[in-house]
Amino acid sequence: MSKMATREAYGKALVEFGEDKRIVVLDADLSGSTNTSKFKAAYPDRFFDMGIAEANMTGVAAGLATTGKISFISSFAAFASMRNCEQIRNSVCYPNLNVKVCATHAGLSVGEDGASHQCLEDLAVMRSIPNIKVVSPCDGASTRMAIKAAIETDGPFYIRLGRSKVEDVYGEYGEDVPFTLGKANTLREGNDVTIIATGLMVQTALSAHDILKDKGINARVLDMHTIKPIDKEAILKASSETGLIITAEEHTINGGLGSAVAEVVCENAPCPVKRFGVNDRFGQSGTPDALFAAYKLTAADLAEKCENAIREIKG
Repeated sequence: MSKMATREAYGKALVEFGEDKRIVVLDADLSGSTNTSKFKAAYPDRFFDMGIAEANMTGVAAGLATTGKISFISSFAAFASMRNCEQIRNSVCYPNLNVKVCATHAGLSVGEDGASHQCLEDLAVMRSIPNIKVVSPCDGASTRMAIKAAIETDGPFYIRLGRSKVEDVYGEYGEDVPFTLGKANTLREGNDVTIIATGLMVQTALSAHDILKDKGINARVLDMHTIKPIDKEAILKASSETGLIITAEEHTINGGLGSAVAEVVCENAPCPVKRFGVNDRFGQSGTPDALFAAYKLTAADLAEKCENAIREIKG
């Protein structure tokens, strides 16, 4: 299978859809890393390098949005979401402006850059702000569709992207693949347990599915690419039909996908929910593979969590 980083797909999508003259792209001195440099090369008159000044970048993007522009702003997730949170809240979401925050280098897979750059809290922070849609695509093809949806949908977006190359789930970049905001994609059917994953944990969930299948356990796998608005229907269907849900995210288990799923289940159709992610810790420097092993976020770890939960809950 081919591999592409979602940040690379983002850069390609900006160029592909950039003929729309409403689109402007702003970056905080990281265009080579975020891949917005591709848009800069193709459409230099609509690209603005704002320097290491994320808050100012967001304010300028908001101002441009008031003139009818579709503003895309980019930096590493640690800076785009956390350093920038007040401006996203007050300058973008409060007036409900057409600004798309595309944050790259999220999660442990940032690797050697360490804890200061491994943003593990951004989904929790962003989904708590009114008016913003929060999206975490798993591969290049779904990233393209997420960018397309953001262009076609008015209002604020937070799109979470990664540094590392990831295996294709939906096919190669450029294909029109299933993607509807707020609607999860069912990738595998099963009735023993449902794994609801987002971002690169979708690939991990698919590998865990295969491990479990060899042990006679049928796991349903959902790609919950939209964290907000979340697909309540798919969650409740999983709750009633499998009776056990495991969430999987490259993010703290506090406030992210796991919390969002638990909120839906608790209020509507209670069933056990187990969260699989980073357990209230900061990251650390290391290769992505070493970090995923150290934080017990491998496919084998996820399969084991499913097995243990089935024994605990279903006997």
